[in-house]
Amino acid sequence: MSGSAPEPTAEQLVEELKKVKVGDLLLHTCSMLASLAYGKLAPETRDLPDAQLAIEALRALVPLVPEADRGGIQQVVSNLQLAYAGAAKPE
Repeated sequence: MSGSAPEPTAEQLVEELKKVKVGDLLLHTCSMLASLAYGKLAPETRDLPDAQLAIEALRALVPLVPEADRGGIQQVVSNLQLAYAGAAKPE
């Protein structure tokens, strides 16, 4: 017997999706985009066009984020923009 749980049914997935709050999903998406952007700025995995796309997507989501979290996400965007500028400088 394997230790994996059975696959959820379509009905179970629909029920779980009904519970999801869009604001929570936006925050999760912002977190993922920020992580990806930082990863794309790291010297060993640098991909500036991809980092720029992630930063711009994150910036576009800021006005949609719940107000209580907006300042923190805006600060992340600012930090990423500074990190991008530093990474884009010729050595």
